[in-house]
Amino acid sequence: MDGKNRADITPGINVLIVLKKDQRSGNLTKGIVKDILTKSPYHAHGIKVRLESGDVGRVKEVCA
Repeated sequence: MDGKNRADITPGINVLIVLKKDQRSGNLTKGIVKDILTKSPYHAHGIKVRLESGDVGRVKEVCA
């Protein structure tokens, strides 16, 4: 799953996100979702989440 649909993301799942500072380089950060910050059901660049580590970014991939 690519992380663009809010319904695919729930707190407690493992995801790969891109942080704001890493958008140019494309570096991904792995973590567990704590909060979902995007209110709309879909976002073209990925749903914005906060990880348990405190990092905030857009979901690029949902890990199985």
